Amino acid sequence: MPRFESFERGTQRAHASSVRATPSRRGLARLAAALCGALPAFALAQVKIGLVLSLTGPAASLGIPARDTATLLPKQIGGQSVEYIVLDDASDTTQAVQDTKKLISENHVDVIIGSSITPNSLSMIDVVADGETPMISLASSAKIIEPVDAKRHWVFKTPQTDAMMASAIAGHASAHGVKTIAFIGQADALGETFYTEVAKFAQLHHIDMVASERFNRTDPSVTGQVLKILATHPDAVVVGAAGTPAALPPKTLRERGYKGLIYHNHGVGNNDFLRVCGADCNGTFLPASPVLVAAQLPADHPAKRLALDYIGRFEALRGPGSVSAFGSYTWDAGMLLGNAVPIALKVAAPGTPEFRRALRDALEATRGLADTNGVVNMSTTDHLGLDQRARVMVEIKNAKWVYQPY
Repeated sequence: MPRFESFERGTQRAHASSVRATPSRRGLARLAAALCGALPAFALAQVKIGLVLSLTGPAASLGIPARDTATLLPKQIGGQSVEYIVLDDASDTTQAVQDTKKLISENHVDVIIGSSITPNSLSMIDVVADGETPMISLASSAKIIEPVDAKRHWVFKTPQTDAMMASAIAGHASAHGVKTIAFIGQADALGETFYTEVAKFAQLHHIDMVASERFNRTDPSVTGQVLKILATHPDAVVVGAAGTPAALPPKTLRERGYKGLIYHNHGVGNNDFLRVCGADCNGTFLPASPVLVAAQLPADHPAKRLALDYIGRFEALRGPGSVSAFGSYTWDAGMLLGNAVPIALKVAAPGTPEFRRALRDALEATRGLADTNGVVNMSTTDHLGLDQRARVMVEIKNAKWVYQPY
């Protein structure tokens, strides 16, 4: 029974007794004080969850569905009310750091969800470690949580890592006879880390990397980079980018007549990307969250039931076809906290260092928790906890995600 309910019923019984016995007001005051004194101090505390999201700027298509999903998260966990504080990092690392400092020092949050993108999440690590506040990132790079050192001790994440997705691309490309591959990615931490993983898994599949180019998220053109790639005649091109800026390379490749395979990073798993890329993305592939194709998955897929449940909730809020992978990552962060907060409440009160440490420990101890992307089994060395079942290969056909078993 929630502690609020116990207290309310207790005072109701006390009031009924006072009507029958008509004791003095002073006696009633003493009774109320005794009841309040018997109540654990943290029963009336509030759990505060801060969210640092990219609601404006180039990564807005990632942050907005995360914000919308936050409105669906529970307002009470473990009998405690929950407050969600959402800040916009404007797709900027400096702003992400400022937001994180504000949430910790001014809002005194117990945990932070975010940021939406890899560079911002990496920039937040020092701040949450210094503030001893757990953080659940919504970005892809494995560097956010690996290795689990003294600082990443406080950091977790819900999206699949770039290594998991790069291995899926290399496996799919190899199965389709690809012998040479080129890469074009964002000139930031996401692009660099994804390139490293793509090159590693390409080598494992005996695929030669013949070109590697970079572009900025705000660049209006990538013609120069694409011309260099085309000069190497690759069998496939991998685009390491997120959000709507990731539409520029495939559009340019198609405009220049490229006929080979095109792969995307899983950072494009939203409808804004489909809208911007349009017909130029038909026939391209990406390793993605199971949420994108939940209805098409085999009945025994571990993520199917919960993914469909989340889709139903989100589409009731935003309309049919509105779901993206980035909202699901926020929902899964909520599921992690729904599991961990009641455990931490047994140790300490929200708003205290002891509660934050207990919450961090409970997150790390998560085992066998099914969510919209798979099954989470974390450990002291793995702050994601997902396995290969958490990724699926998807083809874009006529602005739709189509499941592609391989």
